[in-house]
Amino acid sequence: MLQHLSRKHLLQDNCSCFMLQAIIAHKAAYHCSVWADQLATVGRSSSVRGPSTEPLANEEGAGGQVEQSKVLIKEGGVHLLLTIVDTPGFGDAVDNSNCWQPVTDHIDSKFEDFLNAESRVNRRQMPDSRVHCCLYFIAPSGHGLKPLDTEFMKRLHEKVNIIPLIAKADTMTPEECQQFKKQIMKEIHEHKIKIYDFPETDVDEEMKMIRKIKDRLPLAVVGSNTIIEVNGKRVRGRQYPWGVAEVENGDHCDFTILRNMLIRTHMQDLKDVTNNVHYENYRSRKLAAVTYNGIDNNKNKGQLTKPDTPDGM
Repeated sequence: MLQHLSRKHLLQDNCSCFMLQAIIAHKAAYHCSVWADQLATVGRSSSVRGPSTEPLANEEGAGGQVEQSKVLIKEGGVHLLLTIVDTPGFGDAVDNSNCWQPVTDHIDSKFEDFLNAESRVNRRQMPDSRVHCCLYFIAPSGHGLKPLDTEFMKRLHEKVNIIPLIAKADTMTPEECQQFKKQIMKEIHEHKIKIYDFPETDVDEEMKMIRKIKDRLPLAVVGSNTIIEVNGKRVRGRQYPWGVAEVENGDHCDFTILRNMLIRTHMQDLKDVTNNVHYENYRSRKLAAVTYNGIDNNKNKGQLTKPDTPDGM
């Protein structure tokens, strides 16, 4: 099971984005991806590990700006292979102009790989490495979104499913956290940022769960790799003089909601929206730029062409 989502502890003073690709292996194999973004000091890596996860490999992207790592999660005889895409140092420069470019380039490159695979004669084996979800970590400042937060999400919301998260929720009181959530959602709506839209359903029980998730957006999470004993029970959490902030305690943070939503209840919908909306938009734009004979239409924009006429006309 996915235990936590952060880099070191899920956030310090800045923001970040986190992508995740997942392959479920149980006789047949399926694929899903998630990206996580935040500034360098936000922290998110510790929340992608747990007692049932096994790190498999690490791949560094061009220039070290995008890093991929694979994690194997085992639960109930089902193996789930996650590809986590991280952006170390995101937004950490003095000049952050176009700091989102490596992220958008990576997402587009995965769309391009899938489009090329679709164009082959043999399409039986088509590995799906597209990014299915972006977890955007927001610093628990209590002052709303920063300009970089809004600009980054607006640059990505047409390319990937964005789920906003408040990192290091244990640094805020419950009242502060609730007020901060309202402020974040207010600004998201004001800036017309399109976050992941949870699907409607006719099943009452499922709708109750969806309403519960929507009411708690952005989800406030806590990350830790430390096992602490509380009342004779071993839990994952963070020790404070006043007590323990438990990662998997719903009264302390929304981590379990996030984990269940990503891996159990909404993984397939995240993949469907990626395929039917974001990828189709990319595919349409890509093919629209190319004519039937493979000439890029963009190169001929604004140029007048002389029509063919019979001799002497």
